[in-house]
Amino acid sequence: MTHARIGVIGLAVMGSNLARNLARHGHPVALYNRTTERTRELVAQHGDEGTFVPAETPEEFVASLERPRRLVVMVKAGAPTDAVIDQFAALLEEGDVIIDGGNAHFEDTRRREAALTERGLHFVGTGISGGEEGALNGPSIMPGGSPEAYASLAPMLEDIAAKADDGQPCVTHVGPDGAGHFVKMVHNGIEYADMQLIAEAYDLLRQAGGMRPAEIADVFSQWNTGRLRSYLVEITAEVLRHTDPETGQPFVEIVADQAEQKGTGRWTVEVALELGVPVTGIAEAVFSRSLSAHTDLRSAARDFPGPTPEPFSESAAHDLARAVEEALYASKIVAYAQGFHQVAAGSAEYGWDIDLGAVAAIWRAGCIIRADFLDDIRAAYAEDPQLATLLAAPRFAAAVEGAQRAWRLVVSLAAEHGIPAPGFSAALAYYDALRADRLPAALIQAQRDFFGAHTYRRTDRPGVFHTLWSEGRTEELMGE
Repeated sequence: MTHARIGVIGLAVMGSNLARNLARHGHPVALYNRTTERTRELVAQHGDEGTFVPAETPEEFVASLERPRRLVVMVKAGAPTDAVIDQFAALLEEGDVIIDGGNAHFEDTRRREAALTERGLHFVGTGISGGEEGALNGPSIMPGGSPEAYASLAPMLEDIAAKADDGQPCVTHVGPDGAGHFVKMVHNGIEYADMQLIAEAYDLLRQAGGMRPAEIADVFSQWNTGRLRSYLVEITAEVLRHTDPETGQPFVEIVADQAEQKGTGRWTVEVALELGVPVTGIAEAVFSRSLSAHTDLRSAARDFPGPTPEPFSESAAHDLARAVEEALYASKIVAYAQGFHQVAAGSAEYGWDIDLGAVAAIWRAGCIIRADFLDDIRAAYAEDPQLATLLAAPRFAAAVEGAQRAWRLVVSLAAEHGIPAPGFSAALAYYDALRADRLPAALIQAQRDFFGAHTYRRTDRPGVFHTLWSEGRTEELMGE
């Protein structure tokens, strides 16, 4: 009987492509799916790609694995994942490893890891990014769990992961328990922000600049040869250049303007609120998708008054494109700065000791947000591992400084033309808030003390104070 080095449970598109990737790299793969027909189809269609060991029962599947047994679960997140873990954990022995490659919430991963550790099993919550193409040809892989479990998986994961331009595999041991799925969650949050900013850039060029989608595609193609070179900018050019075969219209203009979401962006914002981390760009991206889905609300507001600006000339439209590129790059820096701040805050909260430079390194290829830009982030953390914000890194600080005039022009132009640009606006507001000598938060805290006796700190001496407003005097509650 052939023994498999690793097994995959759940053979939908992601699971089957991951199994094929493993087999292509010389790793015999056990296969199990609740419906055996899908297992048979995979072997029939792709059996020549490597060694597959199909199984019709959980017991047969487990028996086909070499020890320590390594099982990759690729089923729907939530209750279905729990059910599969419970089913297979009962068949395993001490030292065996269960890998969850789905989009699990990191708190579920922490719970599962703790429970399985008590039973002597390893649990590796693993973020996998790159979609079905990445799963087959090389994704970015973000495993958590124990160092021992990762050591047994590392050779296989390094084989199947995407490779950056320097040849390094896009996989690293992120940290204990839920660290891998936490980092994948933030990756997806950054993805939301990145996509929103790109969409706003398109909208400004379309609505204010009067450019046609095919012209804007040329602009994005040009951007993709410079500092904005990335997977998302590349596919944006392709989408904008595509013509709908049925109508002959630009494809983007026949797609309903309602962006859906699966929840990872929302999780990012919810967790950021719990951690007290301002991820305003990601939040605006999530709320923009939500607003786009409220067609009844938008219909009711269709006749609201707005500006009627003069259209741009052709030369002015090209000037606008240059300004939008500056604003897009500066806003992108802010979005990533917020995301990496959240990773750092989560690492501190849960004791994960996540290497931010290593995270940037494994996002350079394979994943949806892959971009040349990430190598600059990796280098920034290599130069200063304690960097408080990416905005302080010399390369990014210089870029943002150079974008000041264009960035502010684009945000003000969007307002003058009545074009919603919440991503650009939030990014600029965040930047201005960071650099401000004083924020109006002083007034807010004074108000809180007035109506709720919530106390305040002073600028002239240490301590915690409360003003007895009816008596007109201040009371020191706690000295320092």
